[in-house]
Amino acid sequence: MSDPRVAAVPVQECGEALVDVRDHGLRVDNRRSDDTGAFAHLREGVLTRLLHAQDLLPNGLRLLFVEGYRPPALQRTYFEAYHDELTRTNPHWPATRVREAASRFVSPPEIAPHSAGAAVDLTLIDADGQELDMGCRVNANPEESGGVCYTDAPGLSVQTRANRTVLVDVLTSAGLQNYRTEFWHWSFGCRYWALQSQQPTALYGPVEMP
Repeated sequence: MSDPRVAAVPVQECGEALVDVRDHGLRVDNRRSDDTGAFAHLREGVLTRLLHAQDLLPNGLRLLFVEGYRPPALQRTYFEAYHDELTRTNPHWPATRVREAASRFVSPPEIAPHSAGAAVDLTLIDADGQELDMGCRVNANPEESGGVCYTDAPGLSVQTRANRTVLVDVLTSAGLQNYRTEFWHWSFGCRYWALQSQQPTALYGPVEMP
């Protein structure tokens, strides 16, 4: 997300509403829940594509929704906390390098897909509700995971690679775009999606819950 081309993409806000995915048949995990239920919301167009992706899964597998919409103020808190952590652990880094490294994992608030309701963090579960082996936990940063959080990380086991391939195939087929630093992060309609899909504008910009 530190690529200046992402921030340069204009937004032509389409005005789609945020909808609660819990009302539409997706399995929702509560690890990122909040008092308002904001985490379980997405723009309508993103939800439609997620439901299509779920229909494409092999029998016995389901998507596990972890987090969708993130209010801009919360996004800023996450970004600043990770930025400060990198500053403490890498005191020799110049400010530009710290911001670039922070932006690889937590989007700057002004362009964050989560704050537009355009991004979702998710993984796969089996028929018993158990998460499939994806190599590291959802939201493990590059330092914690040793880089395994990257979607195409080298050295994954055969089973882990196969599980990620299933996730990538169904979500890509449904029109979502992966942020390659995080195997779990997928978006539609945001600036990053527009850049990667060679679209002239983004459909969704930052939005506040009504």
